Amino acid sequence: MKKVLVTGGLGFIGSHTVVELHNAGFEAIIIDNLSNSSINVLDGIERIIGYKPNFEELDLRDKASVKSFFGKHTDVAGVIHFAASKAVGESVENPLLYYENNINTLVYILQELQQKEEANFIFSSSCTVYGQAEKMPITENASVQPAMSPYGNTKQIGEEIITDVTKVTNINAILLRYFNPVGAHPSAEIGELPIGVPQNLIPYITQTGIGLRQELSVYGDDYPTPDGTAIRDYIHVVDLAKAHVVAMERLINKKNLSKVETFNLGTGTGSSVLEVITAFEKVSDKKLPYKIVGRREGDITSAYANTDKANEILGWKASLTLEESLASAWKWEQKIRS
Repeated sequence: MKKVLVTGGLGFIGSHTVVELHNAGFEAIIIDNLSNSSINVLDGIERIIGYKPNFEELDLRDKASVKSFFGKHTDVAGVIHFAASKAVGESVENPLLYYENNINTLVYILQELQQKEEANFIFSSSCTVYGQAEKMPITENASVQPAMSPYGNTKQIGEEIITDVTKVTNINAILLRYFNPVGAHPSAEIGELPIGVPQNLIPYITQTGIGLRQELSVYGDDYPTPDGTAIRDYIHVVDLAKAHVVAMERLINKKNLSKVETFNLGTGTGSSVLEVITAFEKVSDKKLPYKIVGRREGDITSAYANTDKANEILGWKASLTLEESLASAWKWEQKIRS
């Protein structure tokens, strides 16, 4: 079994990727500092795959710890790097936290990987690098716009660092630009666990549905879209996790056509906020209380992916629908509140 290091492996996307790595015959090693995740996620993973994966509680901002980890684990075949802070609003208020957590940690990992004869690296990037793209759906060739937040800037800088490093080292990399990951594992053993008030739409919807929140705020109904609300591409987290496994296999099997490859990960379909609310009401059989409020600063009108490149070159395609995503998120919400 080839070993793959998953940083931030107890987080939302990381935990689902650990499960899919297991399903594909890999052994996952998890690093997480538990700053935005829970040790209980490890138990959820164990209940799904039947054993507890190798886990180290480690803060990647500590360069000596990173060095020590790679000194111990010399047989790691690849790294999937999720560990990062990801709240746009918080990044505006505390930019240095984001630059330290998202950039320094990336540099420390790459410094260790460049010493290996060959290294495979997958970077958790974001469609935020496109800003408000001029054309929909968004292809990988769309221009990278000036970042609208320090968080977005760390993703752009991260991509640039990786591109520069691969030119002069034995590191091969794939940059995966996610659209909006949602849902939970069908077992409801792992899912999204936002700390405090959710920043993302779906957990806010499910928390409102369960009665934890009084009502959902819909930020703006005056966008130039069919129903006036913002449009996003919601991709089921299990589909997203599977794409990471396919990308890692591509690098390990030396199928990559260049030192750095970039892929959009989405469904190719945009859904408005009101459409998401309607879909949730259908799968939950609940009426969702919501109110229209003013637009939120930094929000764009529309973002959905052109997924042709990932479909054709990676041989990966999202298969789960918005309703299936919402049903799994609702099942997870009910489980954690029971």
